[in-house]
Amino acid sequence: MATELAILAATDIEHGPLECLFTVDEETGLTGAFALKPGFMTGDILINLDSEDEGELFIGCAGGANTTAEFTYQPVAAPQDYFYFRVAVKGLTGGHSGDDINKGRANANKLLNRFLTQLASKYTLYLCEIDGGNLHNAIPREAQALCAVPMHDKESVRVDLNIYTAELENEYAVTEPNLRTELSSESPCKEAIDMATARHFLRAVYAVHNGVYAMSQDIPGLVETSSNLASIKQVEGNKIKIVTSQRSSILSSRKDMSEMIRSAFLLGGAEVTTGDGYPGWKPNPASPVLKVAVDSYKKLFGVEPKVKAIHAGLECGLFLEKYPSLDMVSFGPTLRGVHSPDERMLIPTVDKFWRHLLDVLVNIPTK
Repeated sequence: MATELAILAATDIEHGPLECLFTVDEETGLTGAFALKPGFMTGDILINLDSEDEGELFIGCAGGANTTAEFTYQPVAAPQDYFYFRVAVKGLTGGHSGDDINKGRANANKLLNRFLTQLASKYTLYLCEIDGGNLHNAIPREAQALCAVPMHDKESVRVDLNIYTAELENEYAVTEPNLRTELSSESPCKEAIDMATARHFLRAVYAVHNGVYAMSQDIPGLVETSSNLASIKQVEGNKIKIVTSQRSSILSSRKDMSEMIRSAFLLGGAEVTTGDGYPGWKPNPASPVLKVAVDSYKKLFGVEPKVKAIHAGLECGLFLEKYPSLDMVSFGPTLRGVHSPDERMLIPTVDKFWRHLLDVLVNIPTK
């Protein structure tokens, strides 16, 4: 369970002491921030300590929502005279589905589905199991499937995978240096997913958009709208559950992206739901606390900090929804590999971050 911290201050410091707000479950649904009630806080300035690049001040973020599709299949008897194999995509870089979505990294679910779709178009393919990705806000690093083809196609599948792997290595030579695929023989399964559902599922996942959809027309280099094919899981009730995550700094664009994903899955015969999501945080370049933070950083370190918006969900959007008068800025030490097993913090940036935070608190203007 992740815990995030924000510091609040009143403009009249003598009569409004600092408050610290800790929230939980930021990675898994912002549930702590959602549960925040109006009237709980008294400050009117909020410093959010949940940013990932020291020297960068954030004044805006994207809103988002998850769209979930479920395919219900009929288990069928799996043929016993077929070649059963497990194919996997591994070693991808992954990363945060907001902050890293524009870095050209591969999505393991899309890569695996692409290969399975190729096989299904050439051979009599039985799909028995499939699993890929985990968190809704992480680009999936690994995915695997258990399949079967006629025994006489065994070597052809191995050749196909070698060719496909070479293609992927060429396509992702820069962003995925550790990409690898694996194919191993397996014992026959008793049951498989009925072929009609498997075919519709594979085609729908192939059609679903993944990655950047639109760039901001206001802030150069900022992703405006995107979608991430986050996870594919088999769940109880003979269902394949697919979770996707849409983000945008413009609410209407986020809704349009969710409807696009929804449409692809509906055409494939799935049941689809889109959650209520969470709001974005519209940038305010004239923010008083931003000016304090910028001036403080220049005074302490002799350089101008970067003022940015982020294509990721910060809890500031939810704070602002319940406290519309809040003046906010977000900054923190440098973090890398966020929401992945490689998550780490650059220790030398912690001292700069701490000194900056203390100086900002001292220099918050009073009424």
